[in-house]
Amino acid sequence: MVSTLPSPQNLTTDTWIEASWESYEALTRQPTYEAGQCYYDDGWMRIEMAPLGPLHGRENSIVSTLVALFAALRTIRSVELTNTTFRKQGIRDCQPDIAFYLGSDFKFPAFDNAPVDVDQVGAPQLAIEIASTTLSDDLGRKRLLYERVGVGEYWVVDVNARAVFAFAIADGGSKQVQTSKVLPGLAMAVVEEALATQSKPG
Repeated sequence: MVSTLPSPQNLTTDTWIEASWESYEALTRQPTYEAGQCYYDDGWMRIEMAPLGPLHGRENSIVSTLVALFAALRTIRSVELTNTTFRKQGIRDCQPDIAFYLGSDFKFPAFDNAPVDVDQVGAPQLAIEIASTTLSDDLGRKRLLYERVGVGEYWVVDVNARAVFAFAIADGGSKQVQTSKVLPGLAMAVVEEALATQSKPG
């Protein structure tokens, strides 16, 4: 039996804790957590409330711009969603920093503020986490969550090392790749070079 969550004042954030879906949904509707990023995976939830500064925001902008430009130059149809919740109702929730639907076949989510129902419209082809304080979790448990949600590819950007870890997801698992499968021709070395060049102070 999944335990009942403590009150919002006593909730431990920025770590995975056991929770029912109903408790998780109730907590995510609390004003206290409006600014947080929320994740749920089959009986376990994580709400991230760590403050995000210019380092996280800058790297997010660089990666987002690079992907959008690459898709435009290669005439790849794309739609970008920032801090959007993708949901398998009652089972899984994820809120990547950046997500892209890519290609000619995707179905665009409803134009509202409800979580995207991936059972109805499919998961995004690319999900990206910008890791300033959450690297081990982004590479570990969250990667498993994104596998189960069904994204096509998952990137973790280590802002401290300016490194990008990209994983192609297929058949319920993931494999690290050096060149994107969903953006053919885009090497992670190019993304890392952009981070190194654009992030220099001055």
